[in-house]
Amino acid sequence: MIPDYQTLMRPVLKCSENGEVRIGHVVETLADEFELTQEEREELLPSGKQATFANRVHWAKTYLAKAGLVEPTRRGHFVITQRGKDALIATSDTIDNNYLKQFDEFKTFQGLSNDNKGAITQEQEAAKTTPDEELRLAYKKINTALQTDILSKVRTVTPAFFEELIVELLLAMGYGGAVEDAGRALGRTGDNGIDGVIDQDPLGVDQIYIQAKRYAQGNNVGAGDIRDFFGALNLKKAQKGIFITTSAFSSSAIQTANDLGSRIVLIDGVELAKLMLRYNIGCRNEDVLYLKKIDEDFFEQ
Repeated sequence: MIPDYQTLMRPVLKCSENGEVRIGHVVETLADEFELTQEEREELLPSGKQATFANRVHWAKTYLAKAGLVEPTRRGHFVITQRGKDALIATSDTIDNNYLKQFDEFKTFQGLSNDNKGAITQEQEAAKTTPDEELRLAYKKINTALQTDILSKVRTVTPAFFEELIVELLLAMGYGGAVEDAGRALGRTGDNGIDGVIDQDPLGVDQIYIQAKRYAQGNNVGAGDIRDFFGALNLKKAQKGIFITTSAFSSSAIQTANDLGSRIVLIDGVELAKLMLRYNIGCRNEDVLYLKKIDEDFFEQ
């Protein structure tokens, strides 16, 4: 299990007790000390740009620095201070956010004043997530709520609007490539269980057929629907089909699709909502937040 950043504070401090250390070496040393598996060492943050464990080690070092227990020396390196050495001597003390709060530098970093000691709640003191992890968790909560809302909206639109929506989504995802007017909903003209089609080439030789079921929650797509769609694809001599529903697929429907091969891709309501958010279909960007960090190269000049 990957330790949280507060648990890492004392180990990070201890790594520096004998002199200057490189943060990358500290990450490797502590990964061995905590006996992390290769999978745990390589686990990435949702951004996919940094390992979770390395990120937490960096945050532990940052908090220690803000409290004056360590200080940077040169790029990627730091040393322990006398305050840090004193903290290590008190082996009974737990070094965490609550411990660091005794130092004025740390309170300033946290936006506190000497007469506002209650500004950090007990819940915040006990938090196990780093600030950027908290931000991403909040982002995930917002998106989860939005997915629920957008799926509810989709279930209320007309069948024709739903079919057009699905075609627009698939085109936004890159299906149809650069073909002009590549996708179209068939609406009432649809036959043999086909609701839409996307041309993958200008002549329409390679086509993807779409089945769209606007079902209420709990009204799951069954194996019979999958077999009917498969039959429709055979009549069209089609090689590719996408079955989308606002509900879910029964286990027998999923098994049937698997048994018929990879020709039919299933997208349920949850996945549909995620895709709509990802490709801005039925939603829009309200605000953009940028996570920034120090440009070390700038200060090396």
